[in-house]
Amino acid sequence: MGRIWDLDEHGNAPALIDESGFRVTYSELNAEAELLAGKIGHRCLVFALCRNEIGSVSGYTAFINNGIVPLLLSSHLEDALLRELLKTYSPEYLWIPKDMTGGFPCMTEVHESYGYVLLKTGYDVKYPMHDELGLLISTSGSTGSPKLVRQSYTNVSENARSIAEYLRLDDTERPITTLPMNYVYGLSIINSHFLVGAAVLLTDKGLMQKEFWNFFREQNATSFGGVPYTYEMLDRLRFCRMDLPSLRTMTQAGGKITPELHEKFAAYAAEHNINFVVMYGASEATARMGYLPPEKAVEKRGSMGIPIPGGSFTLIGDDDKPVTEPYTTGELVYEGKNVTLGYAECGEDLIRGDERHGRLETGDMAQFDEDGFYYIVGRRKRFLKIYGNRVNLDELDRLIKGEFGIEAASSGVDDHAYIFVTDEKYSGTVRDFVINKTKLNPSAFRVIVIGEIPKNDSGKTLYTELAKYYE
Repeated sequence: MGRIWDLDEHGNAPALIDESGFRVTYSELNAEAELLAGKIGHRCLVFALCRNEIGSVSGYTAFINNGIVPLLLSSHLEDALLRELLKTYSPEYLWIPKDMTGGFPCMTEVHESYGYVLLKTGYDVKYPMHDELGLLISTSGSTGSPKLVRQSYTNVSENARSIAEYLRLDDTERPITTLPMNYVYGLSIINSHFLVGAAVLLTDKGLMQKEFWNFFREQNATSFGGVPYTYEMLDRLRFCRMDLPSLRTMTQAGGKITPELHEKFAAYAAEHNINFVVMYGASEATARMGYLPPEKAVEKRGSMGIPIPGGSFTLIGDDDKPVTEPYTTGELVYEGKNVTLGYAECGEDLIRGDERHGRLETGDMAQFDEDGFYYIVGRRKRFLKIYGNRVNLDELDRLIKGEFGIEAASSGVDDHAYIFVTDEKYSGTVRDFVINKTKLNPSAFRVIVIGEIPKNDSGKTLYTELAKYYE
């Protein structure tokens, strides 16, 4: 159980800066980490309820750098879901914002710093944990599923180093938070920048808020990350007209951005000498598996790129053999030291070791071009058979969005496709468009109008929640 970072190495350089301008140096962060870890004194499980605040990051740093295993959860997680997770895993401690302590009157306060409080839970059950287990991440964002990803110290360290390498990070970087730290993409930004001694700008403000952009300019932010939905919002905000002279890098992951938006932001970045880096990842691979080098952002629009340093991709065809010809679809398989140990669904699973052995079948269907750049074309589980014809639901959503400029989410069961939109006036035209495009039996398609498309904290569509409309 080695340390992820040598925080003292960066001394008095600022590690964290919040919206008030308050700064914590690397030496101060290290001192607080040692103090907090010392209050616990041994290896155990801690639930950390996260915000993009200094106390939250400070606690995470203390735990993972000192052999204490945190489960990172959103501080906005519904109380009933949190109680279910507490019952399932019986953590020894909670690390929570001070304003939430009233919800846990039977727990004992042990330590307080930077607006966060360490509570001893008093649970009798203590589940043994594997020596390499370093971090637990929920697979479902805000829905509180007991299914967790088990990440090792090697996973976290190797992925952070790889990201720092391909993004060419150094100590002059100042990334601003646009994603929750309990989401692997948001967390990877912290992990990789701490390696190089950069200052992370912490805010829970959203892109639509003036305060976010004020903070961005005041602190000369150099980079931000976003999921596809982030870039859709930026487009609506007319981001390309903004004056942001400190901006160096924009990254995108968390799903496939439309080729049209990819091209628009890549062209903007090229014109302004900014790096636009499309990336590909999953919590089961710690964070990142692939990236598109910024110099290829315009030329290879729609591509998620090449494997990260230290990783490799293979496509497996329907015959279970590796795909060797360009533009041939297969399931994307990734291999690397950042492939996580496996899942946990109950406390007894925390003792389990490495069940993946560095190999992850992603479930994504992909192709590569003649230059070896990969393109995601859909999900293995996002296909339906419509009267014997395989229909790619992700492609269906993309076509609808391209034609009408609206958000749509397709789901269903074989021979019955349901397309969800949020505006009644499109229901008939969308159905006609899909029938015309697919040339399949009209009876297989139905459009359902709902108030909003359900999404998790990271902006990904929750297709499972749509099933209630047709089951």
